[in-house]
Parts: sequence; structure tokens; C-alpha cells
Amino acid sequence: MVDRVFDDESFDRALTSGRAKVGVRVPPNYSDDLLSGRQAQVQVLIDGSDSTVATTALNSANLLGASLSTRITRGFADTLPNVPARDPVGRVAIPIEIRPRLLYNPDLESSHFFVPGLVGIIMQLVTLFLTSFAIVREREQGTLEQLFVTPVGRAALLLGKMVPYAVIGGLEMLIVLNVMVFVFGVPIHGSLWLLFGLASLFLVCALSLGLLVSTLAKTQLQAMQFAFLFMLPSVLLSGFVFPREEMPWPLYGLSFAIPVTYFVEILRGIVLRGADFRDLLPQATGLTICCLLVLSVSLARFRKQLA
Repeated sequence: MVDRVFDDESFDRALTSGRAKVGVRVPPNYSDDLLSGRQAQVQVLIDGSDSTVATTALNSANLLGASLSTRITRGFADTLPNVPARDPVGRVAIPIEIRPRLLYNPDLESSHFFVPGLVGIIMQLVTLFLTSFAIVREREQGTLEQLFVTPVGRAALLLGKMVPYAVIGGLEMLIVLNVMVFVFGVPIHGSLWLLFGLASLFLVCALSLGLLVSTLAKTQLQAMQFAFLFMLPSVLLSGFVFPREEMPWPLYGLSFAIPVTYFVEILRGIVLRGADFRDLLPQATGLTICCLLVLSVSLARFRKQLA
């Protein structure tokens, strides 16, 4: 159990932020209904973002309701004169009625789960490969060192090299978002400004990863190998394909060191659940820390190679 709350705002925020996958709302007259022989109704709200997890939760909720009803009927039949319970119409009914409701993806379409995460994977793929290949190619040709002996500062030159790929990454994100909305039919329920702001932060992180790869590789072939080495954990451990909660704890811990892990959760939060910045504060903080670490390491290695 994640938490126990007593107000609707905290209840809704736990689901919107993704901190809880299932919310059980027990009415205040729950015990009175059971003791009076009336059917007690319990609402179960399920995050339908991941169709597999939602289906499992839906089946578990129904089974749990049936199990509790059986235990109540058998355990209190001799002590409570009003058992069996009756529904509002007066018909004999099970003591507890579970009323499940699927949120955010009521039709349980798998595209609603995979496509938003695919936006982050494609953004990292494009910017990582383009940045690392371009810098390594210029180093192989000797033009990068020639540029750094010009009067223009090294920081300005490096920024000039990365800005075009940042623009390409931004355009690529717009294209993929339009495909997501108009081709796959996945609407964006949250703020576009929040999405673009956090996407810009992730874009800086992806460009920094490309710069880091360029400092590790001597040739374009090595750059491609290192880039794939970075991409494989991003696809497998970020929660894009497999739920992170079901991973072994060493892999689950390792997933926190992967920047796209946070961005995939941000995308799904904004696109599917309409989450705001307060809901996504843990993910935004984690992405910022990863961005600062990767940027610092890549710049330090880049300056060391040019020294």
C-alpha cells in the first residue's frame, strides 16, 4: 500500500502523479451498511495507462471483492440477523459490490502506453547519434582542432556545434507528437508548455550524452558502438517496454541512473494523466540531476582532450 488518505485532492493526486496505480475509495457508511444488511459499495479507481497492469488490477479487485463477500457471509451469518445483504432495490445481493473504473485509458489500448514513451526514446536516439557522429567526424578530419585555434571561444564554438542538433531534436519531437496525436489517436491531456519545458531539459541531457560519446570514441564506428551501448539500457530499463516495478532490485536501482527513465514517466504523466509540475516534481528533479552530471562529465572530458 502506497498511502492512506482522507481527502479527495490527495486521493486524486496520488493517481495523477503515478505514485499509486490503484485507488480504493471506501465510503464513510461502509461498516453501517454491512451491519444493517445493506450492500456496501466500494469504488476502485485503476490507472489504465499500462493495459497489462490495469487488467491484472481489475481482475484482482473483482476477485478480492468476491472473496471478502464470501468471508463476510460465512463468518457473520450466525451473528448478524440481516445477512444476507440486500441491494438498494431489496434483492438479495453479495455483501460488498466492487465498482471498478479505468482512468486515463478506459479502452486499455496498448498504443496509449507505448507511443508516449517512444517519443523520449526517439529523441534520445536522434540527438545522441547525430551529436556524437558529427563531432567524431570533424575530429577525424582535423577540422575541429582548427576551429579551436580561431579567436572565437571554445565554449561558443561548442555551443554552435550543438545548437543545430538541438533544433533538429526539437523538430523531431514535434513531428513525433503530431504522429502520436493524429495517427495513433493519443490525445495530450496535460500542459503543452510544461511538456516542452521538460523536453528541452531532456534535450540538453541527450546532447550531453552525445558529447560524452564523442569523447570516448576515436572513430565513427566506435561512436556508433558506444551510442548503441547507451541506447540498449535506455530501451530495456527505462520502463518503456517492461514495468520497472517488476525488475530485479539491482536493475531497478540502475534504472534511476538513466535520464530517459524520468522523461518517459514525464511524458506518460502529461500526455495520459494530465499531470502538472507538482505531480512530476520527483521526475523533474531526477532528470535535472542526471542532466547536470552528464553535462559536467562530458564537458570535463572534452576540455581534457583539447588541452
